[in-house]
Amino acid sequence: MRRQNELIKNIDWLSIFLYLVLVFMGWLNIYAAVYNDNHSSILDITQKYGKQLIWIGASGILCFFILLTDSKFFTAFSFILYGLTIGLLVSVLVFGKEVHGARSWFELGGIRIQPAEFAKFATALAIANIMSRHGFKMMRFTSLFQVGIILLIPMSLIILQNDTGSALVYSSFLLVMYREGLHGSILLLVFIIVALFIFTLLYSSLTVLIIIIFSTLIAFLYYRQNKQELYQVVGFLGCCILFLLFIRWLFVWNILNERIVLYSYLATNLVGIYYIYKRKMQHILLVILASWLCIGASITVDYAFDKLQPHQKDRINNLLGIKNDPTGAGYNVNQSKIAIGSGGFSGKGFLQGTQTKFNFVPEQSTDFIFCTVGEEWGFVGSTVVILLFLAFILRLITLAERQRSDFSRIYGYSVACILFFHVIINIGMTIGLAPVIGIPLPFFSYGGSSLWAFTILIFIFLRLDANRLQVFS
Repeated sequence: MRRQNELIKNIDWLSIFLYLVLVFMGWLNIYAAVYNDNHSSILDITQKYGKQLIWIGASGILCFFILLTDSKFFTAFSFILYGLTIGLLVSVLVFGKEVHGARSWFELGGIRIQPAEFAKFATALAIANIMSRHGFKMMRFTSLFQVGIILLIPMSLIILQNDTGSALVYSSFLLVMYREGLHGSILLLVFIIVALFIFTLLYSSLTVLIIIIFSTLIAFLYYRQNKQELYQVVGFLGCCILFLLFIRWLFVWNILNERIVLYSYLATNLVGIYYIYKRKMQHILLVILASWLCIGASITVDYAFDKLQPHQKDRINNLLGIKNDPTGAGYNVNQSKIAIGSGGFSGKGFLQGTQTKFNFVPEQSTDFIFCTVGEEWGFVGSTVVILLFLAFILRLITLAERQRSDFSRIYGYSVACILFFHVIINIGMTIGLAPVIGIPLPFFSYGGSSLWAFTILIFIFLRLDANRLQVFS
């Protein structure tokens, strides 16, 4: 009895309140998204909102059992849970049912379960276990290798299921790694490579190469440590420019060829690397290596883009404005923006959304559920929903920061970052700011796997937080 009283006292009830509000609002919008005047009852289990009520009730049972579980269970069995989910990801490739081109579902008696959703909390537990071990140093190669393997296994299996959207969620762990000591330059490099992917699709390879070279020159000047080093760097760059001019003259001023520019740049780099290394200008050497990595990334963009599915290419092309296909790949987003825009400031009212009611928006109860919020509740309602998510994420970060256990803190940040990624990408794709990659809006999108997975993810952390006074990392 005393243990239960302490548990009730230590649970963060504000987080539970925010969770319940979001789940209730999500159910209301699922009801609105599939509402039909012929529906007999809100408890009709043949309709999506009736099924979602069952999932919500089952989630309540999950919450109860998780909160009663000893918090040490999640540290002791983190790798076992991770291994089980990896086994499920492998099994679904063989025995799974294909839905919308992705083989990522088990179907049991009419009920579909998506293992990729549950792999998120198991991976978060495994990452927390690895990173909270004594002697773990984030910038050590062996540590990065271990974390990378933990992340790459589920990502690779999910990509094999043709569910790229769910795989991209694992990139949110970069933010967790940054909080735990990952150098900011690595995070910056990742964002640069993503930007290069976009630039390479929009502009010619020669333009992208020139942008990389000039960015490298700016980085040279930024990372100089003293005036003498500035002179050395400027002298080195002067030699590079003279070499490029010589190549230009040699080829009768026909320099408009990316291969000539690339080979010239690499040649001047190779000549200067020994000089830079001998003078222990490692920071300049890292800049050069980073530029090579960026060049390599830009060169492989076309190869990587060709490996995407046709519908994925079309979605990216529509997002970047390379291709405008309002009746094809761009149809979902166009209809979603029309629905959200038609809501105006205060919305059309509950169950009054015409775009929603007449099914103009495909997948409006799952991936595009936010357009129902925008149409029926307008700018005000959309803002309230976004603020609720923001408050929930900030609350989770606050709880993570107060943990005495490294394991609990890292897991808490993982929960917050996964939730943040889902919210940003899902809302972004409904308003045309992110590619349509098919990930649910937490607590709002219809589906038991998503709701259960987020419930487990969050309540494990709330259970760890309730036991925060006992250090077990």
